[in-house]
Formats: sequence, structure tokens, C-alpha cells
Amino acid sequence: MSSSPLMNTYKRASVDFVRGEGEFLYDANGRRYIDLLSGIAVVSVGHANARVAQAISEQASRLVHVSNLFGTIPMKRLAQRLQASTGGWGSVFFCNSGAEANECAIKLARKAGGGKRYKILASEGGFHGRTLGTLAATGQPEKWRGFEPLPEGFVHRPYNDLEAFTAAIDDSVAAIFVEPIQGERGVIPGTPQFLRGLRELCDRAKIPLIFDEVQTGVARTGSWWAFQTLGVKPDIMTSAKGIANGLPLGACIADEPYASVFKPGDHGTTFGGGPVVCAAALAVFDEIEERGLLAEAARKGEIFADLLRSLDSVQEVRGAGLMRGVVLRQPIAFGVVSAGLERGLVLNATSDNVLRMVPPLVISEDSLAEAVGTLQGVIADVASKGISPQSSPSAPAW
Repeated sequence: MSSSPLMNTYKRASVDFVRGEGEFLYDANGRRYIDLLSGIAVVSVGHANARVAQAISEQASRLVHVSNLFGTIPMKRLAQRLQASTGGWGSVFFCNSGAEANECAIKLARKAGGGKRYKILASEGGFHGRTLGTLAATGQPEKWRGFEPLPEGFVHRPYNDLEAFTAAIDDSVAAIFVEPIQGERGVIPGTPQFLRGLRELCDRAKIPLIFDEVQTGVARTGSWWAFQTLGVKPDIMTSAKGIANGLPLGACIADEPYASVFKPGDHGTTFGGGPVVCAAALAVFDEIEERGLLAEAARKGEIFADLLRSLDSVQEVRGAGLMRGVVLRQPIAFGVVSAGLERGLVLNATSDNVLRMVPPLVISEDSLAEAVGTLQGVIADVASKGISPQSSPSAPAW
């Protein structure tokens, strides 16, 4: 459907997917692909998951929307499940996306700052969304161009540089806002020293530590949340992507005293936390718990990392669980993405030498092995042909 009137916001590949099953996608010609992207860490419990599909169907036939002027059982149950997943803390604001969840966190921090504390200290290379507020929080100047002037009050310092963050703290800073593992930058984990240091820094300054767990959350790293994997608790945390297996749902989760800062009228959303998306998310939580996907994500993640490290073309494998950044020895990542699609692999590159691997949590060991075997051949072919990053027609726009 090349003539479809879509805005030119993505460099879409030339494949139209029509069906999915578990870790597999199928195009209009019936060709099978192993999905190592899962909709950018979204389809956590697999394509066309039967439990999720049934939950959506049953809820849609019962009640779709009533607005947030009223409560619904799925929304209240999901808030309880989220609180339980954090270890028992947090009140929840539901929205429709990661960017909206991050906007909520920013507003919450500024409201807590009482007008005197308003600056948000974020990290260079971080990514938090495409709205004007979250774009300003995003530490990637190339994404700002054409949209200036951005909202004021966002200060960026190098990731994993505790001294730089410490030096930036003053009485005007309302919060520190980082990803515990930087996803779009190439799956770069925060070091224990850095994250613990941020926690101590926020405690001393009496400001909230905010973790953007939009990509890392919902079992992706082998725990419900990356902060549990990494051992540093935030005050405010955001989620989206994998929470509802592809339906639009985001959440901002805040501990006290910050959870009580908002009063009626301070923030809101028309569609956030609707019954259908919350029913889908509850089914996702059931799948993860009943199929033991927390442990499986950790176990398979190590298997996957070991397989990837065995390739001569791979310099380094970063990350945790089934969130991996694969650093190639040559700057051919975008070419590998294009050539991989032709060989039945759905891949993603975050830079000219880094592939981001975030497959569905339900992916089998056989599929991981098959994917790495295919990847080995793809990398060899691309390297032999000298395909440069600029020559790849499907370099991602996200």
C-alpha cells in the first residue's frame, strides 16, 4: 500500500506484516520472520497471544469506555497488580503511552517543587518521548532541531557520570530523571555506582529520583522492573510498551510523598486506563506469572547473550535479560537490519554499529539459536559487500 496517505515520520521497511504468532511474524506472502524487536519491546508475551486476545474480546463486549470521571474494575485491579509488582509501593496514573507517562512524572516533580524547584536533571543520550516536554527531557540534540524553542528547565549531564550530576544540583532542581538502562542509545546500563549515587543525591537534596522504565519494565530485564534487577529504588517510575502487549497503555507510578501531590484537576486523560487496555494488561501479568517469564527472561537472556558473543563479528553484548545491545566490530548495523529482513529476521539498529535486541519474552531457545545463526550469515554478507550506514534504505527514524 505504497500510496497510503501516511505522514512521512518513519522510514518504513517494504514489508507489510499481516499476522503474528508468538515470536514469529508473517507477511502478505506467508513468509515467516523471527521477531527480535517485538514492536520495540512491546509485544512482551508474543504476537496474537490467546489469553490477551480473549481478555480484549470479553471486555470489549462488556464495556469499552466510561471516562475517568468513573472507576472501572479492570483499572483498579491493574493498579493493584502494578503496586504488588513494585514490592508494595506506589499510586498509579494511567495514560496512553510512554511519553504521556513521562509527562506525568515531570509535572508531578514540578508540582512537588512548589514553583521554586522546577529544573529536571536528565542524561545525555537519554530518550523520553516526542512531546515537547519529553523531547526537552531527551538528551539528543539532533531530535530537537526544527522544534525549538523547547520548554525550559531541562539540564543534561553525561550518563554514568555521578560527579557531573552532583555538580549540577542546586536549589532549583526538582528531580533527577534517567533510564536505568538507556534503550535507544544502544542498551547502555547505568552502573551500580552511578544509580546508587543518584539515589543518595536525591535523598540529600530531598527531590525525587525518576526512572523511565518504559522500555525496561514488565519483565524485560528478568525482574518486573529494572530497578529491581539493578537494586536501586526510584520515587517515581514510568511504564508503557510491554504492559498491554501492543495496546496503548502507559502508567506513572509514584511513591509517597510524591503520589499525593496531584489534586483533582491537576492532570488528566480521556482514554488512559480504559477497561479494554487494562484487561489486556491484566492478561499480560497473568501470562508472565503463570508461565514463569521473569525467570525465563533472565535465563534466556543469558543464553542469547552467550550465543551473540560467540560471533566473531560481535565486539560486545550489553544489557540484561531479553534487552540486549549488540556492538558490531564494523559500522554496518543499518545494512544488517535491511539484509536481515530479507533473510527473515526483524532487527533494529540504534547506531551504525549497534543492534538492539528485544524479542518477545516467550521466544524459544530454538528460535534464539536459529536467529543468531542467520544473523551470523547476514553480518558476513553485509561486511563482504561493504554496505555503509548511509546506504541502508530502512535506517530507523525512531
